[in-house]
Amino acid sequence: MNKFLFFFSSFLIIGFSSFSQKEGRIIGNIQDKNTLEALMGVNLLVEETSLGTTTDDTGRFNLILPVGTYSITASFLGYRTSTLYSIEVTSGNDRIINFEMEPESEVLEGVIISFNRNASAKTTDMVTPLSVQQLTSQEIKSNPGGNFDVSKVVQTLPGVGLSNGVGERNDIIIRGGAPNENVYYLDGIEIPVLNHFQTQGSSGGAQGILNVSFIESLKLTTSAFDSKYNDALASTFVIKQRNGNPDRFSGNVRVSLTETALTLEGPLSPKTTFLSSVRKSYLGLLFNIVDLPIRPDFYDFQYKVNHEFNDKTTLTAIGLGAIDDFSFAKTKESTPEDIYILRSTPYINQWTYTMGFNLNRKIENGFMNFALSRNMFHTTIDKFENEQRIEQNRTLLVNSDEIENKFRFDYNKFVNGWRFSSGLDAQYVGYFGDVFNKISNELKNEDGTVISPARTISFNSQINFFKYGMFAQIAKRFYNERLLISGGIRTDMNSFTNTGNNPLKNLSPRLSASYSLNERWNINGSLGTYYKVPIYTSLGYKDDNGDFINRDLEYTRSTHYVLGTEFLPNRSLRFTFEGYFKQYSDYPISESTGVSQANQGTQFGSVGSERILSIGDGQTYGLEFFVQQKMTDRLFYVASYSYVVSKFSGADGILKPSSWDNRHLFSATLGYQFNNNWDLGLKYRFAGGNPYTPFDMPASQQNYLLLGQGVLDVDLLNQNRLLNYNQLDLRVDKKFNFNKTSLAVYLDVQNLLIQKSESNPDYTFQRNADNTAFQTTDGQPIQMDGSNAIPIILDNKSGHPLPTLGIVFEF
Repeated sequence: MNKFLFFFSSFLIIGFSSFSQKEGRIIGNIQDKNTLEALMGVNLLVEETSLGTTTDDTGRFNLILPVGTYSITASFLGYRTSTLYSIEVTSGNDRIINFEMEPESEVLEGVIISFNRNASAKTTDMVTPLSVQQLTSQEIKSNPGGNFDVSKVVQTLPGVGLSNGVGERNDIIIRGGAPNENVYYLDGIEIPVLNHFQTQGSSGGAQGILNVSFIESLKLTTSAFDSKYNDALASTFVIKQRNGNPDRFSGNVRVSLTETALTLEGPLSPKTTFLSSVRKSYLGLLFNIVDLPIRPDFYDFQYKVNHEFNDKTTLTAIGLGAIDDFSFAKTKESTPEDIYILRSTPYINQWTYTMGFNLNRKIENGFMNFALSRNMFHTTIDKFENEQRIEQNRTLLVNSDEIENKFRFDYNKFVNGWRFSSGLDAQYVGYFGDVFNKISNELKNEDGTVISPARTISFNSQINFFKYGMFAQIAKRFYNERLLISGGIRTDMNSFTNTGNNPLKNLSPRLSASYSLNERWNINGSLGTYYKVPIYTSLGYKDDNGDFINRDLEYTRSTHYVLGTEFLPNRSLRFTFEGYFKQYSDYPISESTGVSQANQGTQFGSVGSERILSIGDGQTYGLEFFVQQKMTDRLFYVASYSYVVSKFSGADGILKPSSWDNRHLFSATLGYQFNNNWDLGLKYRFAGGNPYTPFDMPASQQNYLLLGQGVLDVDLLNQNRLLNYNQLDLRVDKKFNFNKTSLAVYLDVQNLLIQKSESNPDYTFQRNADNTAFQTTDGQPIQMDGSNAIPIILDNKSGHPLPTLGIVFEF
């Protein structure tokens, strides 16, 4: 640690002693948004300077600028002017940016007939005219408390809630929906696993996998989804990666107190570029130093290769993978909280990968995409009655594989202002599950009579089936571009569930519109119905007779109604206000507990391996306010407030607050650039307390030694609430520019004000004075039914600041 601080201080001294002006380079290309054709002769202007350039006959451009941060504007006759903000130029890596310019509806004798053509802060497009937020690579990198993690950064956007009252996990809760209601696409390839230490059957985890150095932009859509995306009930994340540098070999190294990452890029041939990265964490070493019982460690890998066969055909290959190990070790000074963690949390070993190819072929007034991919997720979950990891103490063992082989084709045309898109997708799915779960021990009375037999779930299953769907989307602007109408429809089917092959069963129509009242005000609205296939852990569950008894499950249905307005005072400032109502039906419910799966998915392990019923209902509704100021005059800020209500029914049919019913969410982020390449960022988050369910005290006492945790009283589902969540994060960056290299040193501090946050309480038994065993009421060894134990409830409140000191070296 002292060596690292010396290293950090030395570079600060070097930076203050270096005043020579350095230069960097921006390269990229500009193309038509609808046809993907390269645009020649586009004018680029570096705002607040006299510098600029034009694109060549391949649509490419090259700008050499003094190091700094710029806004770049592209303008071209017949197209809407477009501006990219916060483009950071260093003497290290070239900055690669791309413009997709949208054509004006009508051009008459050189005169553009348009409306609101300079609204650069506007994020709508011809597919989704509302409920859209966008983040650039620079906004993700510089986000205070984000620590280069995409999943953590999006938690600051409107409608995005927190799980379990804390921000330690990456569960993305959108408008009151569960974590598995979101879908993620990377360069057109679906990536089902976005985080390390994934919860099987969900989409959460503790740490993001994606390398932010690859990302060009991220678009979050919380309603009015494009019909080509299946299984989305709460949101779609469409992530675009940039191509590697076509001119020279380069890269960067990121080193911090928790991890090291290496990124390399460059040309493989005149028409082929690559991007690749590897990252290694050493969280386990850090937690050992601070004497915590958990030992999480991971690796991840990522690549992208882009090859242009000619000016019409491009092939892109992407890959993403991760290896995770979540284990434990005894602490030097054991506490009741440490013992609880060792008894309640499973050992987890996981690995995952996604590999895919996307072939893009330009046609007259449009393009086609052919996407082929394969993803696999393996997980081993192991849990024991106590700290001793021996066979007779095992209570849970899951070995599971999920495999998807996918193909998607989409055909896109833009003719006379009409945009058409249609296509189909098909998947061959494989699920393997070997599950042993000891639910309860045998209980006897004082006479030795069995009053409750032992209960164990054990099965081995393998399923293979097809999923397939068709979709179409159409959009056009009317009334001198004031009115945008977009509509779509898709259907999803499968060969496994009882009603899966009925194309009318899951027919999903959607319609959205945006109307410009004047150059600054827009009114937006949408309605649509969306479906999601049951999760594989549920479809692969077998009963005691070896039958797949969840084949009668239905697709979960959600119907959205959204109305909002958008105000654009100028090109760089944007205000939005939206209200929404979402109606759920056929939501999965646990037969044994009668509880909706809407309340599951934020614990480590696996969900869904039980008898499930498609009888649940739900409602989420709320209001969202958002303001975004792009960086001008060295300052940028974003702020959002959301009021969200989330209610789901169990087997009793009564709507009750779900675990995501935060009610009030507020977030504000501010950034400022000082002289001499110093940057300061602040982020504040507030979330209303999550509901939680109290423990069934008698059942908890009987089963604690087996389960390592308490049993919830489902009759009192989510009747209690945690404390409100507050956190202030700080980030300070200092950049140094040398000849053809650069260095950034950053300090990122989460929870700067040491605010106490509360998560769900824990049930355990009281320990004796020297913490070597459980204390009992009669002084005798503890009984297996816990009858002579002393139950206690552990409050889960924490408020430690989490500083991260790191460097990014570009070459």
